Amino acid sequence: MLSHQDNELLCRVGPGTPMGNLLRRFWTPAMLSDELPEPDCDPVRLRLLGEDLVAFRDTDGNVGLLDNYCPHRRASIFFGRNEECGLRCVYHGWKFDVQGNCVDMPSEPAESNFKDKVRITAYPTHEAGGVIWTYMGPEDKQPGFRNFFGDAFPESEWRATKIISVCNWMKGLEGNIDSSHIDYLHSGRPPGVEVKEAADQVWFDQPGYPPPGSRTPRSHSPTHEMEDTWYGFRYAGLRKTPNGYTNARVTDIILPFYTLVAPVYGPLGGDNFLVMVPIDDHSFWRLGFATTSTPVPVDPRLASLQAIIAQYGIKERNQWADNDYLIDRVAQKNYSYTGIKAFPVQDLALVEDQWGPRADRSLESLVTSDQNIIAVRKRLIDAAVALMEGQEPSGPSNPDAYRVHTARMTVPDTLPIAEAVELVKKQTAGVVKTSVTSN
Repeated sequence: MLSHQDNELLCRVGPGTPMGNLLRRFWTPAMLSDELPEPDCDPVRLRLLGEDLVAFRDTDGNVGLLDNYCPHRRASIFFGRNEECGLRCVYHGWKFDVQGNCVDMPSEPAESNFKDKVRITAYPTHEAGGVIWTYMGPEDKQPGFRNFFGDAFPESEWRATKIISVCNWMKGLEGNIDSSHIDYLHSGRPPGVEVKEAADQVWFDQPGYPPPGSRTPRSHSPTHEMEDTWYGFRYAGLRKTPNGYTNARVTDIILPFYTLVAPVYGPLGGDNFLVMVPIDDHSFWRLGFATTSTPVPVDPRLASLQAIIAQYGIKERNQWADNDYLIDRVAQKNYSYTGIKAFPVQDLALVEDQWGPRADRSLESLVTSDQNIIAVRKRLIDAAVALMEGQEPSGPSNPDAYRVHTARMTVPDTLPIAEAVELVKKQTAGVVKTSVTSN
């Protein structure tokens, strides 16, 4: 559990807050590229880390991310005209380029040079992986863009999605690294049903096969192995299978808000990053982007999962707290563990309704399977406190190329746990190449 002081430090992300300052040292996913589909298209409102912003794509295709409010009389530039490489405020005609320079001030006399003295807050952007990223920290601390995969893969091999959640970002991050919840929340079937269907799943229960998900027969009380890394930490959720093997599900936590989740198809299915992007203290975007670097195996038993993975773009919601996430109690009794449709909404239902909008973590009763959550809280709090004391985080500016791999796979039970985890990591070598590039 956390003290009230640590909980506030962890959750608040606005300008000037300790966690907000830490998050602003990293490149942050701001929006999907498809939200600005073409040059001179309509500008888009967005809110990020508690700041109201406007994004636009100029005539040359460059993306600007500006303060929502014109520096003249603080009118919203969302209503502005996107024209001739700039966004023009319609109140008095002041026009700004993607760098925030005022390039035209028609309301002033022609001989005036006041426009050269005026700027609007503008944040640098970078497009990769179907996402527009931004850096919102101090200019002199701006690191090179960390290319997880976007520039290294053709457009046909990545997908980006996002769905909104109305609660604090840390609740989403904690839920995403909670390994044991997948055996219950996402099991898909009431208790006992999986035993009846075990014969149909037996083809997965052998070394080298990635199970299709939490419905596979296996132990539902995983043990965990964890190791610290320079970018965060890695953990393996280890579950015994009916045939006596071990199912190892390896996940990476890349600070401050990324999780590299084990893909459904093991080393054949590419990789899946999930990012909990704070809108403000009370809401976040659950943003996912994935690669498919090799062909996904075709099997009729996996057709529904393949269809889910193929989706991309902004996911609309019709399941919210005020309609109880459309829970179907009849389905829950007969053929659905939760009665709530769709994996992401199952997650959102439980985290959005958990402790209220932010959280009082002093009321928790944590157990051994929560060690991942405890670890990520400590790392983030320690990093935010260190930054307050003048110590910059090392992750954003690490100049070394690095590789991050993850998978879920069945391995021989005769292997020691540490060797089993290493085997999974070796099996996934080459799936994702990640690097840091200079500006």
